[in-house]
Amino acid sequence: MGNGLSEQPSFISGIPFFQSFHIAILGLDSAGKTTVLYRLQFNEFVNTVPTKGFNAEKVKLSLGGQGSGTFHFWDVGGQEKLRPLWKSYTRCTDGIIFVVDSVDVERMEEAKTELHKIAKTSENQGVPLLVVANKQDLRHALGLAEIEKLLALKELGPATPWHLQPTCAIIGDGLREGLEKLHDMILKRRKVQRQQRKKR
Repeated sequence: MGNGLSEQPSFISGIPFFQSFHIAILGLDSAGKTTVLYRLQFNEFVNTVPTKGFNAEKVKLSLGGQGSGTFHFWDVGGQEKLRPLWKSYTRCTDGIIFVVDSVDVERMEEAKTELHKIAKTSENQGVPLLVVANKQDLRHALGLAEIEKLLALKELGPATPWHLQPTCAIIGDGLREGLEKLHDMILKRRKVQRQQRKKR
């Protein structure tokens, strides 16, 4: 059956066992994007500095019963002057991870604006979105229901599949579960796209 680590896909009931995904990691500066990236890559905490441009990493992960996949992560700086560049990284992406700082109540409105801006651009219509509510281990962290409301996730509309995942990137809590949800949403979308292509 193969271990899912070679670039040759094995097939389980017609579904490639091994797949490749391009994922953009976005969010405001200091939300914890790079910590998320390196936790996924090395499975350990890496002390990071603010990202001035982007970090790109290729990470092989096995996901539950779904076989393995290679994730090409693009972690893009979140400072205001860098945000116009986000569009370049989300073009043709399979999924978007949007990281929010669960403690930073004052910037939730700003995070919401940026999240909606990127989710609603025409080329991102339908791209699955994993919202990572980071720093859930901290005492003043907002609860999920509150974050969902402040980010107005329900207003994204039915075209954008999304999942809100509580995490603590420093210790890795919740990240794998979130990625599995994103992976499921991407596979569903690919299936629909295949069916649409067949109908043409």
